[in-house]
Amino acid sequence: MRPNRLRQIWADGKPVINAWCNMPGAFVAEAVASQGWDAVTIDTQHGLIGYDVMVAMLQAVTASGVTPLVRVSWNAPGEIMKALDAGAYGVICPMINNRAECEAFIKAARYPPLGQRSFGPIRAALVAGPGYPEESNGEILTFAMIETAEGLEKADEITTTPGLDGIYIGPSDLSLSLGGKPMQDNDDPKILAAFERIVASCRKAGIKAGVHTSSVGYSQKMITMGFDLVTVGADMRWLMSGRREAMQMREHIDGKPAT
Repeated sequence: MRPNRLRQIWADGKPVINAWCNMPGAFVAEAVASQGWDAVTIDTQHGLIGYDVMVAMLQAVTASGVTPLVRVSWNAPGEIMKALDAGAYGVICPMINNRAECEAFIKAARYPPLGQRSFGPIRAALVAGPGYPEESNGEILTFAMIETAEGLEKADEITTTPGLDGIYIGPSDLSLSLGGKPMQDNDDPKILAAFERIVASCRKAGIKAGVHTSSVGYSQKMITMGFDLVTVGADMRWLMSGRREAMQMREHIDGKPAT
């Protein structure tokens, strides 16, 4: 089986830099994957991406030599299995609140005897190569999202779930759950303390810690804090940043500041 490159990056003592696709389309995924990232995550939870388009995006990311990940929309076994069968080399599962929910996630992502994943890797075996049935349990990544007050409280029981590779923090939902505003790149001491608690729990359990950010500066800060995977931004935000150029042109043409 083709090895999971992210595992080698971590073995070399380096963090993984990840990009995010909210927008549907194989060419979108191909363009994002060509920019030098270690991994690209296809978001089927809050992104506008259905299953057929997700498959085409996985094909585009794989062809670029970048590790393809999928965030599923929920902790639903069939959806997790279909993402893996389509060729995802890792799954990020949202809203994991306790050990039981995390165990259900792992069961869906691992073949027996480690789990209950149904066998039928129709595209995955094709692109991963010989050995997928025997080796995928050790290559596929499982990231549970902690993004609620309950998940934070039960971080230690989640991080010690057998078969779990890492935690991925959803900052906006976590902030909402703790009484704050839905924000990324949040410097609220309460949020940073929650991050530190989760990172410490991951370290103790021997698994990886990941976090969603929207800037290079904040991602660098998170790496310093101890995160092993940082999502530096998303296609939608990068596209919308073009507004700055549009406003500069509008000011030039109209002779007054644009609103």
